[in-house]
Amino acid sequence: MSDIKEITELLIKFRDERDWAQFHTAKDLALALNIEAGELLEAFLWKTSEQADPEQVKEELADVIAYAFMLAEKYDFDVRRIMLEKIERNAQKYPVTKSKGTAKKYTEL
Repeated sequence: MSDIKEITELLIKFRDERDWAQFHTAKDLALALNIEAGELLEAFLWKTSEQADPEQVKEELADVIAYAFMLAEKYDFDVRRIMLEKIERNAQKYPVTKSKGTAKKYTEL
């Protein structure tokens, strides 16, 4: 069993033990993911990256990942596969010869 699958199964078990599946629609999981991403940003608000509390970053990042995994599960997506596909698409959009050392969007390369 992959780590991702194991974590997802633990998240689903946690959810189901509390009868929370009724609240975990795709829309609500997407909203929750966005809210948690905002809380992650809050860890950096008015600080440099070095000043952010690593424990707070870790906590909020875990929430973001949890909701992302549960949303993927809702659509029966294979997280490993969709990530590999995305990396490949990005490699096509951002070839090393054009994108190395620049933060320009692929449409500006």
